[in-house]
Amino acid sequence: MNAIAKNVEVYSQALNLRTQRHQVLASNIANADTPHYKARDFDFATAMKNALGGRLDAGGIEMARTAPAHLAGNGNGGPAQLLFRQDVQSAVDGNTVDMDVERAQIAENAMQYQILTQLIGDKFKGLRNAIAPTNG
Repeated sequence: MNAIAKNVEVYSQALNLRTQRHQVLASNIANADTPHYKARDFDFATAMKNALGGRLDAGGIEMARTAPAHLAGNGNGGPAQLLFRQDVQSAVDGNTVDMDVERAQIAENAMQYQILTQLIGDKFKGLRNAIAPTNG
């Protein structure tokens, strides 16, 4: 039973990271017209390795403070370290969001998310079939 839980945990961690990455990419797209906004992303493979190794304090996605009275988070909200994306060509206003890159990344991330959900569904279907009584 422990092996099943470990297998599902891997998929669960991957889904959580894909969801977080989707939010980061969507934030980049939402801020495409914001002057001096710097596009953000994180390395999925490193974040996944940190998540599986239990290293949630390896530099998490920081909490946004929109007012000085807000409490500062410690930046350890998860296994993903949020980085600034390497800009290819920044706009005149200093914005580094490249819509073509963002669209490609969000499409790739969505496809990976869909693959993970299919794998989880297949895993549970196999488990259901293994424990179902046979007629014969």
